[in-house]
Amino acid sequence: MSSASSADTSSPEQRAEPGIRPGRLTAAAAVAGVEGLALVAGGLVMLVTSLTDRAGDLASALMGAATLVALGLIPLVAARGLWLRRSWSRGPAVITQVLALPVAWQLLQADSVMIPAGIALAVLAVTGLVLLASPSTTEALGIKRPGQDSA
Repeated sequence: MSSASSADTSSPEQRAEPGIRPGRLTAAAAVAGVEGLALVAGGLVMLVTSLTDRAGDLASALMGAATLVALGLIPLVAARGLWLRRSWSRGPAVITQVLALPVAWQLLQADSVMIPAGIALAVLAVTGLVLLASPSTTEALGIKRPGQDSA
């Protein structure tokens, strides 16, 4: 009887032990969290700069700052969802990584001090994609691979 109860068909949140999270899922949540915090911090810096420097267009600077903060919330929410093992969180996290790649490319094309930022962003984005595509991550989130039966 105990072997029959070990083949549990409950939801992933109920099936997995609450305290045990795969390292790759934890790392994926950390990557998304770092990206989200960087976007929010960049938006706040842009906000402070736009309020203290009267040389530029204030409305455009404020809109840019608000956009960065709003965009930063997406990976932060995804990071929390990954941390809590919510399957919906993988989509926004993957989208964040995919969108970070062209931004990293543009930073790498700059002839300035932004090149190290481009390298860091590219490393984070590729690392995040690898972690999110990992079988242990998808299994922990309860996501079935193509061809896997639903029974």
